[in-house]
Amino acid sequence: MPATVLPEPDPRSGEKSRVSPRSIVLWATVSLLGAVAWGVLALARGEEVSAVWLVVAALGSYAIAYRFYSRFIARRVLKPDDRRATPAERLEDGVDFHPTDRRVLLGHHFAAIAGAGPLVGPVLAAQMGYLPGTLWIVAGVIFAGAVQDMVVLFLSMRRDGKSLGQMARDEIGRAGGAAAMIAVFAIMIILLGVLALVVVNALAHSPWGTFSVAMTIPIALFMGFWLHRVRPGRVVETSFIGVALLLLAIVGGSWVQDSSLASTFTLSPTTLVFCLIGYGFVASVLPVWMLLAPRDYLSTFMKIGTIALLAIGVVVATPVLRTDAVSEFATSGAGPVFAGSLFPFLFITIACGALSGFHALVSSGTTPKLIQKESQVRMIGYGAMLMESFVAVMALIAAAALDPGLYYAMNAPAGLLGTTAESASQAVAGLGFTITPEQLTQAARAVEEQTLIARTGGAPTLAVGMSEIFSGVFGGSSTKAFWYHFAIMFEALFILTTVDAGTRVGRFMLQDMLGHVWKPMGRVNWKPGIWLCSGLVVAAWGYFLHTGVTDPLGGINQLFPLFGIANQLLAAIALTVCTTVLIKSGRLRWAWVTGVPLAWVTAITFTAGWQKIFSDDPRVGFFAQRAKYADALDAGQVLPPAKSLDDMHTVVTNSTVDGLLIALFLLLVAVVIVNAAVVCVRAVRSPDALPNTEAPYVESRIDVPERAGEPLAGARP
Repeated sequence: MPATVLPEPDPRSGEKSRVSPRSIVLWATVSLLGAVAWGVLALARGEEVSAVWLVVAALGSYAIAYRFYSRFIARRVLKPDDRRATPAERLEDGVDFHPTDRRVLLGHHFAAIAGAGPLVGPVLAAQMGYLPGTLWIVAGVIFAGAVQDMVVLFLSMRRDGKSLGQMARDEIGRAGGAAAMIAVFAIMIILLGVLALVVVNALAHSPWGTFSVAMTIPIALFMGFWLHRVRPGRVVETSFIGVALLLLAIVGGSWVQDSSLASTFTLSPTTLVFCLIGYGFVASVLPVWMLLAPRDYLSTFMKIGTIALLAIGVVVATPVLRTDAVSEFATSGAGPVFAGSLFPFLFITIACGALSGFHALVSSGTTPKLIQKESQVRMIGYGAMLMESFVAVMALIAAAALDPGLYYAMNAPAGLLGTTAESASQAVAGLGFTITPEQLTQAARAVEEQTLIARTGGAPTLAVGMSEIFSGVFGGSSTKAFWYHFAIMFEALFILTTVDAGTRVGRFMLQDMLGHVWKPMGRVNWKPGIWLCSGLVVAAWGYFLHTGVTDPLGGINQLFPLFGIANQLLAAIALTVCTTVLIKSGRLRWAWVTGVPLAWVTAITFTAGWQKIFSDDPRVGFFAQRAKYADALDAGQVLPPAKSLDDMHTVVTNSTVDGLLIALFLLLVAVVIVNAAVVCVRAVRSPDALPNTEAPYVESRIDVPERAGEPLAGARP
């Protein structure tokens, strides 16, 4: 289908940028508002601060970053060429490679990258205050996260949509490439298992959430066939139909919850596990236009709509940030939510929303096989990540606007809080905050929960925070329960889109790896390879998920503590590949664009990994925790979260496995970085350019109309 894009003028065309007085006034105003908002947040000392300032600071920063910094990277560093055919056009097969409208692809990419991280991480990090998390979310996405996503997407697109592991092998060499492929695939299975576990916990015994999420599948199938077969190219029309059906599904879920059908959609965690495994397999093998892309696009309306509604609620209700700007836990490292000092653990806890290695897997997985024109990498790669970052900002606001007593009563461990409202109230008082047993009971009753005590993990806290903001604007306190359960459903839908896209990406990676053993497996359009690799990927994360659901201390629960560091180690690998390619391709002067965030994330992950291995604090170090529980086991004692001596043995085993795995991951990433450094030095010293792994240039046949007075990006004279 002919496509319409709005490409940027290419600097090689010789055209000079024209800046109008109106544009100068506009961006000066945006800059001033952003600067004032940041000043209020940074200089506040003891007085109440409205959350509106945080929204203004974030949006102003995003606007300036997208308008200027992403444009600089596109024009000076990447230089996209719309005359060049993308893999979606050259290799179109109707299954994985398919030119997709940029609006649909933006929705797919955003839905695929936006998982649990931007919702949960900022909520947990709120124990350190609102300012550190806000600074990392905004600065991190501008200079690291969005840059990584955009550059990886461009490099993979230029290499026929190759996976991150395969690009590492091609660009860095066999040793570093093998280490990268092993690390990337192993870490990805852990991430998918953790994300799936969050979905199961959110949907278990929730007929509203289960019904609404389940209905997105037939709606997406309808949209896919409507857009592909019935009314090709009618994106706006299809969007209106899909959104209308989605709203009906959400309203219908609320009705189902109070009807005789509730029992049909009230599923146990084990049943949900098998449903997720089956859905993941089907989403991985079906043509991408049929289910995956339209479902992710549809989910984006729900995601963005809810977050926009939350932002409106913040502006209207003007909630106050009730946490300190920087709390005492930021420096002491003795926080009840998670242990460890601000550096490095804040930057590990808040991953998605600032910088996430998982995004690099999507940017080198499904998206580069669907993009129509090279100039679209800016909007899709950089723009989608800014959207996710704003989600993280809103999650932080929802947590920071809660009463601190309620926040710690929900997020401190059960071993500290006890099981009653009275014991939790006393424990919270010991942390320096106040909440009465009556207030705890009333807070739970308001959202129709039996208890909110020790509802750890961040998701319940976010749901309560969202219900507080929404009910303050839409419906009053009597609607808190409605908004709470709506938020739970929203979280499940938000996260599920990363599981289906991640499974497909995992299939691509496994096909790349097995293709070195048997070449037919490396062909992404070979159906036996598609089915086999999809089955192996869902079996891998499905095993850990099922074991984790049936055993509170086993399966994915055993690997959950690795989630944050493992995700950021993926980012280190991705940025290493990006920096290496820039240097090898003669762009040494621009290598700092990815090299600086690479140095930062390497410092973060290796410092955190070192502390996790060698710290003598059992709350931080895996082996210190192992020693503590082993000593207690020898003495016949049972320590929480264990409830029996068998559980104590499990905790000892888990701590050992986690410690060994984090050491292995650090070693593999170190091999990748060292091997890449050798290649970069060789590239700088070599008088000739090193071999280029880009696909050959092929002229694009997709028509892209020019804007008046503006040439195509990369246009040749």
